[in-house]
Amino acid sequence: MSGKYDSALTVFSPDGHLFQVEYAQEAVKKGSTAVAVRGEDAVVLAVEKRALAKLQDARTVRKICHLDEHVALAFAGLTADARVLVDMARVECQSHRLTVDDPVTLEYITRHIANTCQSFTQSNGARPFGVSLLIVGFDEKKTPKLYQTDPAGAYHEWKANATGRGAKSVREYLEKNYSPEAVQTRDSTVVLAIKALLEVVQSGSKSMELAVMERGEKLTFLEPDEIETYIKRIEKQREEGDKKKGKKATPSGAGPS
Repeated sequence: MSGKYDSALTVFSPDGHLFQVEYAQEAVKKGSTAVAVRGEDAVVLAVEKRALAKLQDARTVRKICHLDEHVALAFAGLTADARVLVDMARVECQSHRLTVDDPVTLEYITRHIANTCQSFTQSNGARPFGVSLLIVGFDEKKTPKLYQTDPAGAYHEWKANATGRGAKSVREYLEKNYSPEAVQTRDSTVVLAIKALLEVVQSGSKSMELAVMERGEKLTFLEPDEIETYIKRIEKQREEGDKKKGKKATPSGAGPS
C-alpha cells in the first residue's frame, strides 16, 4: 500500500507527506555545503568545492552564479536542476527590465523561483527540483538581502544561512557568532563566512570558493591566494585565543614544584 504513495507525486500519504518532495530535500542534504552572510554593506557567498578529476576543467564546475548585475546565488543539490532554475531566472530578470524598465527586486525573483519549484510539486509527468538556493543582492534602496528557497517552493529571508550536507553545524555556528558588529565591514563579513564554512571544510582555500557583492558593485570572486590569506589570519587568531585561554586556566602563583 505504501508503494502507491511512494511513487505518486500528486498524492498525499495518509500522514500528510509528499514523499517525492522529501526525496528532493534529501538530495539537497547530500549536496556541497553553501553559506551566505548578509553584511552591512556587502553580501558574501561561500561554497564547498569538492575534489575534481585530474582532467576536468574547474571552470565548468560552478556553485555560485549571476542572475543579474545586482543578484547572485549559490546552491546545494543537483547541479542540472540548478542550471535549469538559473537559466529561467536569468530570462525573468531580463524580461522584467524590458517590461517595466527597472531591475527585479530580490523578493520578486525569489518568489518567481519559489513559485516554479512549487508548481513542480503538483504536476504529473514531473518531479520536484532537488536543489536549494541562497539568493543574495541589493534592492533599489541599495539594501542587502538574502533569501533561501527549498524544493517544496517555500522561501524565507535570512541574515545568514547555510544549505547542503553540512548545513546544520554551519547554521549552529552562525547562530552563535552572527551579530551586527561581526558584519560591519566587507572583511569582517568575509571572515565570518569563511569561519562558518571551515566548520565542515578542512583543507583550506583549495576546497572553497567565495564571492562578494558590495553596495553599488558587481559580484567579484576571491582568488585562492586571497582566501588563503584570510584563512591564515583566522588560524592565527585562533592560536592567540587558545594561548589566552591556557594562561587563564593556569592558577595564579602556580609553578613547577
